[in-house]
Amino acid sequence: MNTDIDSMFKDKVLGHPAGLFVLFFTEMWERFSYYGMRALLVLFLISSISSGGFGWEKAEALSLYGTYTMGVYLTPVFGGLIADKLLGYRWAVIFGALIMTLGHAAMAVETPLFLYIGLGCLMVGNGLFKPNMTSIISNMYKNHEGKKDGAYSIFYMGVNAGAFLGIMLCGYIGENYSWSLGFGLAGIFMFIGMLQFYFTQNIFGNIGLSPKKIKELSFENIGKDGDQDFVDNNLEEENVSSKVVFDRLIAVGVFCVFTVFFWAAFEQAGGSMTIFAEEYTQRNLTGIYGTVFKYVDALLTILPLGIITYVLYLLFKKTFAKYAVGNIILSISFIIIWGIVGWKINRDFSKDSVEVPATWFGILNSLFIITLAPFFSKWWESKYNLSGTMKYGLGLLLLGLGFGFLALGSQGIVAGEPVVKVSMFWLIAAYLFHTMGELCISPVSLSYISKLVPAKWIGFMFGVYYLFIAMGNKLAGTVGSYIEEIEKAYSISGFFLIFTVIPIAAGLIIAGLSPVMKRLMHGVK
Repeated sequence: MNTDIDSMFKDKVLGHPAGLFVLFFTEMWERFSYYGMRALLVLFLISSISSGGFGWEKAEALSLYGTYTMGVYLTPVFGGLIADKLLGYRWAVIFGALIMTLGHAAMAVETPLFLYIGLGCLMVGNGLFKPNMTSIISNMYKNHEGKKDGAYSIFYMGVNAGAFLGIMLCGYIGENYSWSLGFGLAGIFMFIGMLQFYFTQNIFGNIGLSPKKIKELSFENIGKDGDQDFVDNNLEEENVSSKVVFDRLIAVGVFCVFTVFFWAAFEQAGGSMTIFAEEYTQRNLTGIYGTVFKYVDALLTILPLGIITYVLYLLFKKTFAKYAVGNIILSISFIIIWGIVGWKINRDFSKDSVEVPATWFGILNSLFIITLAPFFSKWWESKYNLSGTMKYGLGLLLLGLGFGFLALGSQGIVAGEPVVKVSMFWLIAAYLFHTMGELCISPVSLSYISKLVPAKWIGFMFGVYYLFIAMGNKLAGTVGSYIEEIEKAYSISGFFLIFTVIPIAAGLIIAGLSPVMKRLMHGVK
């Protein structure tokens, strides 16, 4: 007998169910909107009123940034519960995407009132959207645990493909033309992502339906082939003792605590690192350097977009016949993106010199993930795979080393003296190490939670995990808001040294807990 879940693995794209890539592109456009807006937020708030910004102080802007990013990860706790008990994963994703679309539209108005309304909508919508996308994947791979780490790594490529395009295009338009257009572009692609998911959702079979619908279908299937497997997959718990469940939940708790350390440092990317790029990094390139950057930037844009377009083509071959509307909507979105990319490249090559946008450095994280995710995915599926605890330790160590580059590169900057502009190399190196650290922690965390948590609690526990990320994000904004005070008292190098020492120390601690964590996980690898 074939279950509804097992049948998905017959129609594969790159070794995984086609449904994974529907989620890939839905998440890609949501991350386009999120990171596109996030790249602009702090710069918009601290820009002078004469240049279209709000003219806020850095501490005020970074504090709001921390509160917003905290809210984005706090609301999934409630979104997971609402989906588990009422809406089901699919409708939670659809409603969440619609609310976020309205939030981006409000941001484009550019008044304080609509700023707060927009940020509020983005928090609420994300709460419904984020945990339930990962819950759908968890259910898809219920009987294919060995492929989960690879699936989440591929899904994470979609996350970062969207972040890459969103930061590059929304950031470019926002900095060079108008903040409103940058915020508005984010909303357009959020809406496209919602439509694509809505018209293709039946590819998931019975996964993600509301609890009421699942019960109705389970009764309809009684006596039919596959009915027991259907009930097992949707209504019954894993046959393990309460002691094992409790120990595994403790292991999840340990991972969550160390997640706070990671995100408190990593989320400096949208705050203090963006300010560092804006004020302390040499971004004016002329002559041969400007020409080389134009070609490199064009290649960095075209090649990843070409790869993602090829993935889209593979998905079309498998799904167009059944889900034509969703595929057409997706194709239109790519036509628009290619058009904007072509316009941007043509505009850049028409100028003699280049001023690299401060937001441009944000694309490096996404670019490195798109490049390195397949390697890490293969690593996690190989005989050289590390335990989850060692992955966490390695990820925190790499994160700390990334900030070490910034601490080293900014040593010549002294508060109160003429501003020294440092090489772009230091930010590029930092983002490379941060990305490798992220690949060791973020997609792996999602995979381990799905393995360690009982099926009926999946949505809620993903929400709890995002609660800890929320703590890390608020801490990132709070500490980041002291950047000017720490710089005046010590140096900007001393500020980044904080984020060098603490993650490395945390990484060594959790790596040392590996034997204890192995016992708590009771055979989950």
